[in-house]
Amino acid sequence: MIIHKALKRSALTLAALALLVPVSWGTSEGKVAAQASKAPVTCGTGDHGLLQNIQKQHTGSDKEPFQFTDIQFLTAQKGRAAGTGFMIGTSDAGCQWQEIYTGQWQFKQIDFPDNTNGWALATLPGQTTKYLIQTSDGGSHWKKVTNGGIAFDRIDLINKQTAVGYALNTAYRTTNGGLNWVKIKTPANTRYTSFEDLKKGYVLTVVPSGGYTVKKTIDGGLTWRTQLDVKTQPDMTIGGQVYSKGNQVWALMFGGSGMSQVSYSLYGSSDQGGHWKKVISQATAGGGPAPGGGSGVVNQGPAMPGGHPSNMQLAGSSTAFLVGGSPAGGMVGIGRTYDGGKTWKNVKPDINGYDARISFIDGNIGWLAVTSPTKSSIYETMNGGATWNRKFATKEALKP
Repeated sequence: MIIHKALKRSALTLAALALLVPVSWGTSEGKVAAQASKAPVTCGTGDHGLLQNIQKQHTGSDKEPFQFTDIQFLTAQKGRAAGTGFMIGTSDAGCQWQEIYTGQWQFKQIDFPDNTNGWALATLPGQTTKYLIQTSDGGSHWKKVTNGGIAFDRIDLINKQTAVGYALNTAYRTTNGGLNWVKIKTPANTRYTSFEDLKKGYVLTVVPSGGYTVKKTIDGGLTWRTQLDVKTQPDMTIGGQVYSKGNQVWALMFGGSGMSQVSYSLYGSSDQGGHWKKVISQATAGGGPAPGGGSGVVNQGPAMPGGHPSNMQLAGSSTAFLVGGSPAGGMVGIGRTYDGGKTWKNVKPDINGYDARISFIDGNIGWLAVTSPTKSSIYETMNGGATWNRKFATKEALKP
């Protein structure tokens, strides 16, 4: 048994290291080409024979479902997807996948600033407490990070030593790999915080009398300035999300929910919050009016009927993507803009599931992981979400 476990750990380590080594490492380009011509690789679209035991362990009404929870690609070729007790990776754009990790950690979020070092938030089986963990070998081994008992909901890595961690209404920074954390001052009633670096950041706050504000800091939280003020009903300030990259800032504001429907608004800015445009204004019968009222560029989000938003990805100076899922429709959808929100197009790919996460490396190449407890699968797009190709799917996901 000890020998078996040691061999399994070695195999997982080799799989992680495979992500770190270029295909042509140790051989000439001509030799690689010759080998490829002799033995062409057939790309898989199923489960690639992976995670069989993990899937069995999650089978049964009393078990946590097998599912993906996050996905991240660093290049068009190399990326990882993680979930309930596992992490897989590819170094050839999803043609083949390898098991990087299987074990106790139930991943909730992964963040790799490079292909070797990564952090994650994860729980243990049957628990809800999120632990901050680190890897320095591509993901095959993990260790807990000392965080002073802070209950992080999210993390953003700037590099392998510098990160910002977020709780419900507070944020903390570390510059020494998590050995010490310093609290960042945030405004009252903060519900979401996002920092690009240790100086520039944005928060979404709720107004007790009814509404949301987006505030910005350029001095690491010492001072905050209001960039956007949106009115809504007092009982409709549920929360939201803020995303920023360079000159782009996007704010998701949630309204009410009911009958498997969600109301929300999406505001976008292409000048770091100087000017805003209401891009999505989704009102639903079950959730009521969209925050801020009025119309947006479009009045429905990417997943209908009444679907909820998941995460956004920003690229360049004016490209943004939003993924959403619709429990009522049993489908996921993608919305996108290439002009900072002046126009917006919802794309409805033929992908089953009702929740998903996306990772885009530019305005064209992106990846989607279905994260609902059913239809666990991974898809790739090469044209900004217009079409998607399946790269991984469990046997359950392949069923009609």
